[in-house]
Amino acid sequence: MEEQVKKILDEKVIPLLQTHGGSCEFVGIENNVVKVRLQGACGHCPGAIMTLRGFVLKVLQEDIPSIEDVVNVQ
Repeated sequence: MEEQVKKILDEKVIPLLQTHGGSCEFVGIENNVVKVRLQGACGHCPGAIMTLRGFVLKVLQEDIPSIEDVVNVQ
């Protein structure tokens, strides 16, 4: 599942985040929760939680329904 998550992040998530001056780095998966580190503008954005849940989580769940959540780690 880890490789699939990385591929989705690389192909679908990161390119969009980059259009807003941000990015994210894959950190790991634990108990169906994906851990990422938001970077650039996304790392300090007050809307980061909305980005994680409203965009990143939904994109991941389209291909991997077992993903339960996405969290930002420092």
